[in-house]
Amino acid sequence: MAENVCPSKRAQSRSTLHKKQGNSSIVKIAMMALLQRFYLLLVFLVVIVLAKDQVNGDVWESCETSAYPPDKKDKIEWYPVNLDSAPQERWMQLASKKKHELAGMIGVVKNFTRFFFKNLLVDWVDKDWGALADKIPKPYSDEIKGIAKAANIPLGEIVLYNIFYEIFSVCTSVVAQDKNGILVFHKGKIYHARNLDFGLFLGWDFKRDTWLLTEYLRPLVVNVDYQRNGKTVYKSVSFIGYVGVLTGIKPGVASVTINERFISDGGYIGLIEWVLGLNDAKFMSLLLRDTLDKASSYQDAVNVLVEPQLIAPAYFIVAGTKSGEGCVITRSREKTDNIMSLNITSNVWYVVETNYDNWNKPPVTDDRRTPAKACLNKVTQQHISLPNIYNVLSTKPVRNKLTTYTALMEPSTGHLESYRRYCADPCPLM
Repeated sequence: MAENVCPSKRAQSRSTLHKKQGNSSIVKIAMMALLQRFYLLLVFLVVIVLAKDQVNGDVWESCETSAYPPDKKDKIEWYPVNLDSAPQERWMQLASKKKHELAGMIGVVKNFTRFFFKNLLVDWVDKDWGALADKIPKPYSDEIKGIAKAANIPLGEIVLYNIFYEIFSVCTSVVAQDKNGILVFHKGKIYHARNLDFGLFLGWDFKRDTWLLTEYLRPLVVNVDYQRNGKTVYKSVSFIGYVGVLTGIKPGVASVTINERFISDGGYIGLIEWVLGLNDAKFMSLLLRDTLDKASSYQDAVNVLVEPQLIAPAYFIVAGTKSGEGCVITRSREKTDNIMSLNITSNVWYVVETNYDNWNKPPVTDDRRTPAKACLNKVTQQHISLPNIYNVLSTKPVRNKLTTYTALMEPSTGHLESYRRYCADPCPLM
């Protein structure tokens, strides 16, 4: 009898291997089909860009100098999340209040996918993706379930919404250190700011001449104050219904933002592998929330972000409270490829990250880095401040039709302010 055990296990192993290989083939076929469709859409959108003369270079005329302070109506409101309460209850009030806006945004995504897949993808998400919530680590899986219940939206759709950033987004982040503190106290103030751009290739509003999903996301932007025992633990700028952190700050410790990294081994690969059970990698937005919850120093935050396997490649932009504490961590799905840090002795008083590796030139069709750096240099380190950084982030094409919000942070004080952003023509599409 014992002799039959090992062959049986080997047979099971071969069967499992064949299944995984079969799944891999399915993944490759699905990826090719999806990329072909996105390529056709990209060609179509490039035609729109060229037809309207909205190439980035045509709209970058000068650095913005008077955008701050913005209109009060664009200031984003605050919502407290009580971490002492049950996870399923934390977001219920907000999700219920904004359920129509949340359903409208998800409807845009569903209508977009129907253009390519009819109802196949929507039916699959509604039928099978709810079960994927249990694969998401607790307490986040329970928070997602609570949101779906409060908003009366299928659980699978809320799951998809919460992992969609792993696939595609466009952003600009800046970390800068003021000069006065460096020269006098050797501990200059660290400022951290970002634009979050989202909605590229996900529907176009021909009446308003802008990205459709971006329009629907702006009303969902909210500042979140995460509390324990009635006291702030960390803060974030988020979207209602989204439990991860893309922009966050822990007062007196650090601030962190995420930018998507555009490389061939992208988030869609890791996401498909995760759905099929082929990896147990971490979602970057949930990793960021864990980091803010647990880190007690800038170096703690950096150490947490450089190690784990990720669903998607990313740039983690981290700022601390002391002189020189600022960096861009360039991550592949498996490892850290590069860390670019502030270096006061070499006069590197700021770092800028968009969506391209800092050691390569950005593409001419999407160069937000060059104008951002040019405008920071024009401000000079002597006069750097959060209002002036806001002006830099308001300069086209750093601000464009994809920009949903701008966030300004100072880790040493825990200061966070954010504003919804709009971009009237002439304005670059991205």
